[in-house]
Amino acid sequence: MNKTFLVLSFMMGGVVLCSNYLVQFPIKYYGLDQILTYGAFSYPIAFLITDLANRSFGKLVAKKIVYIGFIIGIVFTLIFSTNFEDLISIRIAIGSGTAFLVAQLIDVQIFDKLRKRKWFVAPLTSSLIGSVIDTFLFFSISFYGTGVPWFTLSLGDLVVKILVALMMLIPFRILLKTFKSA
Repeated sequence: MNKTFLVLSFMMGGVVLCSNYLVQFPIKYYGLDQILTYGAFSYPIAFLITDLANRSFGKLVAKKIVYIGFIIGIVFTLIFSTNFEDLISIRIAIGSGTAFLVAQLIDVQIFDKLRKRKWFVAPLTSSLIGSVIDTFLFFSISFYGTGVPWFTLSLGDLVVKILVALMMLIPFRILLKTFKSA
């Protein structure tokens, strides 16, 4: 489990770092620049990582991966992706950290409560609820009052997160066979 634990922790940190960087860039095709950023596509992978850890090793290990992934992601975000002269960049780091911790820890709790149901119920329900919480916390903390169309961006972001959460059921089901079940 130690190797798997480290791999999942570093993957979580990488997802946070990538998502924090990519959220700064709206998708400029088909008029989507007011409703969608590239970060919406990478962040739902964090829920896959948390849910695999929870299913395979239990709630306590999943929480540890969340905390380690948070530390790795935020440290690297602060070093590589935060412009300390730009208030929005600082707010993105704060919003990301807050939203990530709250949403992921809620995901862990919901998943744990639903783990005995059919294989897809826990990851889908926890990811959907976690995505809603993460999206609105992140966008409101990061962009409220800045002139950035945060509400429409958050709605577009949430739609993509929901679609990606549905698609993440495929690798979740496949990877379940790789890990033992707690």
